Amino acid sequence: MILLFFQENCIDFNGLQRNFQEKFKNTWQLLKNIVSLQPNFENRFKTKDMSRICQLTGKTAMGGNNVSHSNAKTPRQFKVNLKRKRFFVPETGEWVTLRVSTSAIKNINKKGIFACMKEAKANGVLA
Repeated sequence: MILLFFQENCIDFNGLQRNFQEKFKNTWQLLKNIVSLQPNFENRFKTKDMSRICQLTGKTAMGGNNVSHSNAKTPRQFKVNLKRKRFFVPETGEWVTLRVSTSAIKNINKKGIFACMKEAKANGVLA
């Protein structure tokens, strides 16, 4: 059955009017919940949320060159070795998921997660 939707009412081609929310109440609620959980796909890749930046050290990709045997240089990027890792912060008693570089993981092992997060906040890297 093909339905034409006008605000909250719908009309099928037999000419019968039905209230959309009453007829498909469970489906409507399910769709509303699914849509509210989905990220905004249009702006998903325009934000800095997905960029390759370490959340503790602020490291980003740096530029360089591939150098061939003939010494010809072609541009390239040296990307940061990022890992998504969960850390337990004993001072607050909660788990924190961070996207950190492997060198930051070494620093966390050395100094502790709380000290590294405090330092990152002081440097303006962690919000």
